[in-house]
Amino acid sequence: MTQPIDPFLTGDLPGIGGEIRTVPEDFQVEERPLYLPCGEGEHLYVTITKRGLSTPDLVRRLSSMLGVKAQAIGVAGLKDSRAVTTQMVSLQGVRPEQISRLTIDDTILNVQILGRHRNRLRTGHHSGNRFRLVIRHVADHAVETVPAVLQQLCARGVPNYFGPQRQGKAGDNYQIGAALLQDARRREKMNRATRIWYLNSYQSFLFNRILARRIEHLDRVFVGDWAMKSDNGACFLVEDAEKEQSRADCFSISPTGILFGSRVSWASGDPGRIEEAVIAEAGATRETLVAAAKACGFRGERRALRIPLAELEWSLGAGALTLSFSLPPGAYATSVLRELMKVSLTNS
Repeated sequence: MTQPIDPFLTGDLPGIGGEIRTVPEDFQVEERPLYLPCGEGEHLYVTITKRGLSTPDLVRRLSSMLGVKAQAIGVAGLKDSRAVTTQMVSLQGVRPEQISRLTIDDTILNVQILGRHRNRLRTGHHSGNRFRLVIRHVADHAVETVPAVLQQLCARGVPNYFGPQRQGKAGDNYQIGAALLQDARRREKMNRATRIWYLNSYQSFLFNRILARRIEHLDRVFVGDWAMKSDNGACFLVEDAEKEQSRADCFSISPTGILFGSRVSWASGDPGRIEEAVIAEAGATRETLVAAAKACGFRGERRALRIPLAELEWSLGAGALTLSFSLPPGAYATSVLRELMKVSLTNS
């Protein structure tokens, strides 16, 4: 299985090209909390702004500097290293006065104490991210192309592709995940976190293929779809597509694709045939994936095929595009960048 290039929603418009991450400040991310600490408990919540430091590296540094185990440190999401990022961190058993041990330098830029909370911060416990990105050395036609691309993304939604970081530097994590589904002995030799990472990569690969098949109808729901409500993430089976389309037009609902598992519902009708065709091309069947998911212990879920581009601001000058927007949890800023630049964005 080779990983094809995902099609663009705005493929009829040229790419502006350009360069990203020329300096870390060109890629800024502010994580938005889902909740704030209640004021009591054994977990101290802090907000940390860092530069050129990945979240796993931050956790290792905090563990060393504060003298606590890495397992006592909670984060809501993983942030890139080649960026300036702000995120909330929970620290079990750490006193406020210990925070003074943290060295403020060119990698850890700022630490703010928020207060105590009863529970550890866990993956997904944030309401989304606010991005401020700079694309340098863009094409001259960007003045016409940028507003046209952004208009389509705002009106129809951003393709909710999983970003390339899911597939590792070599881009082949999904192949390892596919092999693990068929090899129980190999799975048993891995720790659970590593095993789940590779299996999730395979889920992501198949989802991206489903989305690629539906890119032209990204904003349409069909009979047999599982549609997701934008306000609470709940899914329901579409039985009357004409009736539900008005809700999709105003972004109250969106069609979804499957992240296969032991309990998740598959689509039927035309959407179901697309899901079946994609997994068949990957050499699998619904039955084999469900059986393997049961053996590996993950339930699966539905993921929206598109996401809203919220709080958009942009400016163009001196050959550079500055872009600010917000995305929900689990969405990738690269999905916006690739529609503008029309290039393959990797982890390099």
